This record gives sequence, C-alpha cells and structure tokens, in this order.
Amino acid sequence: MSSETAKIILNGNEYELPVVEGSEGEKAIDISKLRALSGYITLDPGYKNTGSTTSAITFLDGEEGILHYRGYPIEQLAEKASFLEVSYLLLHGDLPNKQQLAEFEGNIRYHSLVHEDMKRFFEFFPSNAHPMGILAAMVNSLSTFYPKSQDPHRPARDVERTIHRLIAKMPTLAAISYKNNLGHPIMYPDNRLGYIENFLYMMFGLPTEPYEVDPVVADALNKLLILHADHEQNCSASTVRIVGSSQSNLYSSISAGIAALWGPLHGGANQEVIEMLETIRNDGGDIQKWVDKAKDKDDPFRLFGFGHRVYKNFDPRARIIKKACDEVLKKMGVNDPVLDIAKRLEEIALKDDYFVERKLYPNVDFYSGIIYRAIGIPTRMFTVMFALGRLPGWIAQWREMVENKEPIGRPRQIYTGATKRDYVPVEKR
Repeated sequence: MSSETAKIILNGNEYELPVVEGSEGEKAIDISKLRALSGYITLDPGYKNTGSTTSAITFLDGEEGILHYRGYPIEQLAEKASFLEVSYLLLHGDLPNKQQLAEFEGNIRYHSLVHEDMKRFFEFFPSNAHPMGILAAMVNSLSTFYPKSQDPHRPARDVERTIHRLIAKMPTLAAISYKNNLGHPIMYPDNRLGYIENFLYMMFGLPTEPYEVDPVVADALNKLLILHADHEQNCSASTVRIVGSSQSNLYSSISAGIAALWGPLHGGANQEVIEMLETIRNDGGDIQKWVDKAKDKDDPFRLFGFGHRVYKNFDPRARIIKKACDEVLKKMGVNDPVLDIAKRLEEIALKDDYFVERKLYPNVDFYSGIIYRAIGIPTRMFTVMFALGRLPGWIAQWREMVENKEPIGRPRQIYTGATKRDYVPVEKR
C-alpha cells in the first residue's frame, strides 16, 4: 500500500481512497470499498483502466516495450530457456534447478497419452470443424475422465498432477485434431523426444515413414511458445481467472480461455495476417497498392500484424522472433509467393515514414504467422498453436487466483433498460 491517497467528491461528500503501488512502480486507486461508502460504482467498458487483481506472474510496460516473466526479461528466456523451463517458472515462481526440471519434464512425459475413448469423440466432429472448437471441447471433457479434478478442496499434490496432465495432453489433443481433420492416422506420443519435438512428430509424422525433427524448426517453435506463454491480464487470462473464481475445475477454466482466445480480436491475429497476404497475392501482388490503401483514412482496409494495442513502441517479442523467422525461411528454402509478399511488405513498413512515425512495426503475430506457414502448419491451426503456448500462463493465473483465495468475479453494471412497468394480458395488447 502506498502512502498516497486519492480523494473523490460526490454530492458534496468527500471520500478518501487508498493507492496501491506495485513492485515495478505501477500505481492504482483501490476503489473496492467505494460502493459501500458512497453507493457509487465506477464504469470502465472493456476494463481498460481497471485492475481486477494483483499478480506476481508477468510485468508488461507497453510504452517502454518491456515484458518480464517473474522478473526475467523475455529476451533472456527466449534465447536461453526451454518452453518447459519457462512453464515451471510461471507456475512456481522461480527457475528450476537441474533435478526439479528433470522431475517436471518426467511428469509431463508420463501423462502425454490421452484415454483411448477420447479418440471416438474426434470421429463425431464435422469434417470441417475448426480445431479451436475441437480443442476447447476436448480439454473440457478431460474433467469427466478425471472426476477428482472437480473437487476444489483436493490436496495440493492432486492439483499438481492435474496441471501436469493438462500440459502433457494439450499437444496430443492438438495434434489429434489436426490429423483427424486431414483423415490421417493418429500418431501416438514418442516420449523419447522432447516436448517440442514430440509435438512436431505427432503433427507431421506418419506410421509408414520416419520423421526427423528439424532443429531449426524446433528452436523457432520453442521460442514462439515462450513468447506466447503469458501476457498479463489479457482477455483469455482474465476469462480463465473469472471462470476459475467460481471454483470451476482447471480443465473447464482453461477451456473457457481457449474459447476467448479463439476470437479474431485476440488469438486470431496471426491467422488474419496470412489471410491478408493471400488477399494481396490473389489481387496480383501489388504491395504498394495495399500499403496506400492502409494509409488512406477513408479506406476500411487495415494491415494486420503491424502495431499492437498494448505496445506503443516496438513489440519486444517481435525483435526475437524476426531472427528465428529469417532462420526458418533460410533453412526451409520455402518457395511460397505469400511469404515473398510478407518479406517485401516487412521491408516497406520498416522504411516507410508513415509506419515509422506511427510506430506501426511488424509485431509477433506477423512473424509467427509466417513461421507457421513455412513449417507447414495450416492457417486454421494457428490459434491452436497460440493456445499451446499460452497454456502455462493460463494455469499460473488460475493457480494464483485460487491460492490467493480471490472472491468470485462479479462485475457491476449501469442499467439502461425500461423502468418498472405492469404486465398486460396478451388479449389486451
């Protein structure tokens, strides 16, 4: 609690409210008792200026382009750490030592299979079902296979096992949904492989052909998952916390987060990047024409993958993944006109005064979409990849909310509907 206070005057009455200061100097006015004191609430559509919780997980400064997980700069983690190492950090607060990491990886490896009965579920989804809809349904259904997970008061060791199961099974479920959509045989996990390598094996391997994981691709995917692992109180993380605040089980809470991420304003941005590039290609590939359209304030066209609603400077994640993107394209030697358009568009945007002055730099969604396309992941799977990366952050947010014994989420509203009126029988209307 800060020594500062804030005062609000309502109808001649003065109310003094405490100021809270975070460890990085962020300040907030605590209005939690405002309604009890004055009868007033605050109105903040979209919660853009409202802190719903205190959190020790992720620090984000959009003006300065800073992103830290548990105090560690994202640049260091993406360059040096594994995704499971970062997952442990988010969940437990500190980086694991060698033994802790080995035990954590072993627990994840042990739970990578899904119940055979779950394969039957996939058979009944429509052939054109979106992978995110499938993933949300399948993650939610895990609670029925592990009924003890529905007990909000179970021992901590059981909660830990549930967390391990979910992190382990998420790549398996994602890969099965992909294979099922193609009509290809399902690849069972190969637990001799690492977490990233195993996912790539289940995605692209075939029973009749050996599959070798390209280390450049694995490294790029490892970085992408780390960059997506958490991002403070975004739409899906807030959804996970508010659903979990009702003491809903972890699987259902994460399923709700997947549904929130599915929206094009949240997790669908990298898919929209590729669709935009395909539109430019189908129009003849005249990039300058579309750049000019983006500059025209009277034209509804917008360039996806440039700028960010939070970062007012360069997205720190984009700097990291741009290098990995260049390495993947060089190694894969992909001959794809859509990716050629992306590279040319990047060159224009980084030099054009219009984009530079407005700090509309390519963001992480721009580069992640290019990488996914280059390694053969279909566009409809992009948001699934985002969910796979965001999973440890969602779990960490859920766990923090539970351990802090936060109350059930219950936003207020300002009612704008009809005032009281009497019922009239239908024959008299």
